[in-house]
Amino acid sequence: MKRARVAYGGSIHEATEKNGQIILGSGMTVKEEDVVWLPPLEPGTIFALGLNYADHAKELAFKAPSEPLIFLKGPNTLIGHRGLTKRPANASYMHYECELAAVIGKQARRVKQKDAYDYVKGYTIANDYAVRDYLENYYRPNLKVKNRDGCTPIGPWLTDAEDIPDPMNLTLRTFINGNLTQEGSTRHMVFTIPYLIEYLSGFMTLNENDIILTGTPEGLANTAEGDVVIAEIEGLGRLVNTIVSDGEGGL
Repeated sequence: MKRARVAYGGSIHEATEKNGQIILGSGMTVKEEDVVWLPPLEPGTIFALGLNYADHAKELAFKAPSEPLIFLKGPNTLIGHRGLTKRPANASYMHYECELAAVIGKQARRVKQKDAYDYVKGYTIANDYAVRDYLENYYRPNLKVKNRDGCTPIGPWLTDAEDIPDPMNLTLRTFINGNLTQEGSTRHMVFTIPYLIEYLSGFMTLNENDIILTGTPEGLANTAEGDVVIAEIEGLGRLVNTIVSDGEGGL
């Protein structure tokens, strides 16, 4: 089942998808363009992977890490499907990152890889924009690169884990204004979802609705004001987002 959170008629609703239709909890059917899409869950801790695809690391002239390169993101980074992401006026290179997001379903501590999928609630799409101008280096990500308000669209749906039999073999694609600019597969991750759950739960407790953003493959491209960016993952849908000007002039 695909689940979402939307605002409609002045209230926030849990919604599901059926035959391409949006069904509110009340049973009412509404159109995609008639609702305000929210992130499909209220997040716990948000973990993000850097350089988790060997081809992406090579694209950036880095070697793939021998241990997961993980940083944390604040909840205000997340916005929903069809949301607007501000591009700082002084940024010369702001790129998308289409990523598979794994959502934890129950408390996890010292979980082994063989049991890891038992702790996954579901999967969604994230587009984790980065303003490369602010990057110090890839092994110490600058807060201004990855924690800007509204710079991580997520959704539209949270798809139940049972409906994605092999999350490590999904095609990812990104389009700018209808043009395909990125294509890859989750099978090329350096560190798999089970590995990451074992790794993280080995030294800290994971809780329900914690989110693991698993990195992006090669194929990055600069974005500009007015661009419509679509991040697509096989079986999960298409996450649409528009780049707008930051009236504040950037930071």
